[in-house]
Amino acid sequence: QFGWTHVTLLIVVTQSHLIIHNLFEGMIWFIVPISCVICNDIMAYMFGFFFGRTPLIKLSPKKTWEGFIGGFFSTVLFGLLLSYVMSGYRCFTCPVEFNNDTNSFTVDCEPSELFQLQEYNIPVVLQSVVGWKTVRMYPFQIHSIALSTFASLIGPFGGFFASGFKRAFKIKDFANTIPGHGGIMDRFDCQYLMATFVNVYIASFIRGPNPSKLIQQFLTLRPDQQLHIFNTLKAHLVDRGILGSLEDA
Repeated sequence: QFGWTHVTLLIVVTQSHLIIHNLFEGMIWFIVPISCVICNDIMAYMFGFFFGRTPLIKLSPKKTWEGFIGGFFSTVLFGLLLSYVMSGYRCFTCPVEFNNDTNSFTVDCEPSELFQLQEYNIPVVLQSVVGWKTVRMYPFQIHSIALSTFASLIGPFGGFFASGFKRAFKIKDFANTIPGHGGIMDRFDCQYLMATFVNVYIASFIRGPNPSKLIQQFLTLRPDQQLHIFNTLKAHLVDRGILGSLEDA
């Protein structure tokens, strides 16, 4: 009970908060990472079941190097394919924004550069192998490689962390809801680190200035503060030649 409660709080409080932040950046930032973790979990099991010979870590005796490596390549390929499909739909790629006119949240937008097909040159070394010089793909697919790589190489350590928790409290599984697999909490053990990584990744490499959020923050200021910002911005635009001179205005 004590161990179950601690891991539940870890997911409900911390990870749920980060997942909500990721969702507001677009559904694709939620679906692709969790799908990569699930794919890695399944494919690592399949490769380990059929080809597994070398144990990976003592905390999880059933995990093998063969399953770990097979799961990695399978997850990267799966992430590329899933990202390609989802990048073509605005309902997955558009961030959630508040519309002041309709007083509601919307997910309709013009696709950003991340979700527009672009042409990339294939390295000369690979051109003779694949027979192509260029390939058209979404920039998000490149980011999906980072997400799927983390899900494959680092994500499983969330499972090892949960295994250590269960060993410390001398329990095999957190529950027995799913025969042979444990409880619902046991299915989420590899998701612990993924939501945190995605949130940090978006903040570091993806998220840029958002005009809608800036306007919302501007409207919360006092009238004198709004006027000061307006005059400062106007003078800056005049200096850059974007607006006419102050005398003309």
